[in-house]
Amino acid sequence: MSDDDSSQRTEQPTARRLRRARDEGQVARSVELSAAAVMLCATAMFYTVGGTWLRSLTSYFASGFTFDRKLLETPALLPAAFASQLGQAFVLLLPVMLMVLVVAVLAAGATGGYLFSIDSVLPKASKINPFTGLKRMFGPAAWVELIKALLKVSIVTVVLLLLIDRHSSELLLLGSMALKPGLDLAGSLISESALWLTFSLVFIAMIDVPYQRQTFMKRMLMTKQEVRDEMKDVEGRPEVKAQIRRRQREVANARMMQKVKEADVIITNPEHFAVALSYDPSSDGAPILLAKGADHMALRIRSEAKSHGVEIFAAPELARALYFTTDLEQPIPDALYFAVAQVIAYVFGLGQVHPGIAPMPRPMPQIPASMLFDSDGHLVSTQEQSK
Repeated sequence: MSDDDSSQRTEQPTARRLRRARDEGQVARSVELSAAAVMLCATAMFYTVGGTWLRSLTSYFASGFTFDRKLLETPALLPAAFASQLGQAFVLLLPVMLMVLVVAVLAAGATGGYLFSIDSVLPKASKINPFTGLKRMFGPAAWVELIKALLKVSIVTVVLLLLIDRHSSELLLLGSMALKPGLDLAGSLISESALWLTFSLVFIAMIDVPYQRQTFMKRMLMTKQEVRDEMKDVEGRPEVKAQIRRRQREVANARMMQKVKEADVIITNPEHFAVALSYDPSSDGAPILLAKGADHMALRIRSEAKSHGVEIFAAPELARALYFTTDLEQPIPDALYFAVAQVIAYVFGLGQVHPGIAPMPRPMPQIPASMLFDSDGHLVSTQEQSK
């Protein structure tokens, strides 16, 4: 990307941007981590069971120079004898090879995960464009990789030179030693060298892994316009809009159901509609509609009210009028105030009934003609009211 384009990329990548990049095979990868993990595994196994391997290999190596008369007199048997010895050595080293293979696979997916993308292997014009190739060869990423390679070679070279200087006298004695002690000394030197080389590779990997992550995230940065376009594209799809609306309804319904227990009365249809009202006698305000629902939601409101001991009052016309004219968390219309006041006074009176005192008669709230609705939310005509 150009410098101007890079300066405009200030927004963190969205999940969709990262998912699309992953589908194209673009993830954070650290080759150094895989190399360090493989060396660490091989060195650990060499230190734990290396003595057994060396003794067995020494035995196989020595037996390779031991021939009986039958083999000497029948040269055709030599390939089979050598194959048998190679097979035994292979079986001996097979566990470490399998372990190294498993560790290499695990380390390869440690930073960017595991994926197979056909897009990454398909031919693209940008891959054969010489100008793009030159840009990759002499770009910042190429210089970083060159510095990493030089750093790796330098560290490995310094470690090897220090080890050679430290064990120079022992290396000179190897040529004059017997087979078994010579192999023991060689194994000890190899183990120590592998250990220090592993430490150097782990050090490089500790630097490379966060660098690769940072570089990848920097490459995935987006401009403000790209973020806006992506949000517009995502939210413009019908299935996404439907999912957002469904989620919004679920959250709103859950919040509304929490309010039911705070209601003073539930006015019902009694089956198709239910509204929950709250009234504060100490205030001058009108009753507030806390929750409302139709059909299944009405059943949930009634069930929630029963579980919290909220009074349920059946008044079909009043329930429909409140349902179709009043929004959540809003006071009821002035035209319904008298009818609702009758119901609330009756409910409050139920809590003050004592033995010997007759309860207040159940009211029959009257609804203004302008507030009469049918089950579909249509105002009932004058002819229908007169029937």
